Amino acid sequence: MSAGAEVVIVASGANLASLEFAFERLGAAACISSDAARIRSATHIVLPGVGAADEAMRVLGRQGLDRLIPTLSQPVLGICLGFQLLHQASEEGEARCLGLIEGTAVRFREAPGRPVPHMGWNTLCITRGSRLLDGLRDGEYFYFVHSYALPPGNATVATSDYGQPFSACVEQRNYFGVQFHPERSAAAGARILENFLAIGSRVAAEPLCA
Repeated sequence: MSAGAEVVIVASGANLASLEFAFERLGAAACISSDAARIRSATHIVLPGVGAADEAMRVLGRQGLDRLIPTLSQPVLGICLGFQLLHQASEEGEARCLGLIEGTAVRFREAPGRPVPHMGWNTLCITRGSRLLDGLRDGEYFYFVHSYALPPGNATVATSDYGQPFSACVEQRNYFGVQFHPERSAAAGARILENFLAIGSRVAAEPLCA
C-alpha cells in the first residue's frame, strides 16, 4: 500500500522521531525537512506541530512555507497543531493560519472533571465517509493533547466530544487533518497513516533521503 511513498514531515521544532518511525513501520520513506524543493517533490506531506499557533505560523513564514503549502497538489496531513493551522485562524495569539479550511480554533472551557488541556484517549464519531477513515468505526479511541479546538464544519468527517463536540478529522480536496496524534494511537492510529499513504499523489517524486 505504501510502496513508493516518500513522506516529508515538515520540520516544526518538535520531537518528530515517533512520527517518522510510524511511517517507516508502514514501509514508507520518511524525512523531516523544511526544504521547499523536498516538500514539492514528496508524494505525501505531513504538517505536525506543538505549542502556540502564532509562533508556528511565524516559523512557517520565515521559511516561506506559509506560501508553499497552499499550492501543493499532493496529499497533505495536518496533525494536532498542524490540523489547526490548515484552518483560517486561532484565538491563541490571534493567529491567522493557512486559510485552507474554514474555521477558527477556540479554547476549551475548563470545568470540574474537564481540565484544559484535553489530554488522553477519546473516541471518534464518524459523520461522513472519508478516505482517511477507511476501515475505522464509530467509537475508535485516539490519543489527544490540545487546549484549542475547531467547531465542526463543512470539511469535518469525524468529531469527538470534550464538554462540546469538536472537529477531530477533516478532508477537503487534497488536505486532510486530525486533531489527535495517530502515531500515539496504537492500531487505529496506524490505520489512519496507512490510509493517508494509500491516497494517490499527483506529484512525480524524486528520492528525498540522501
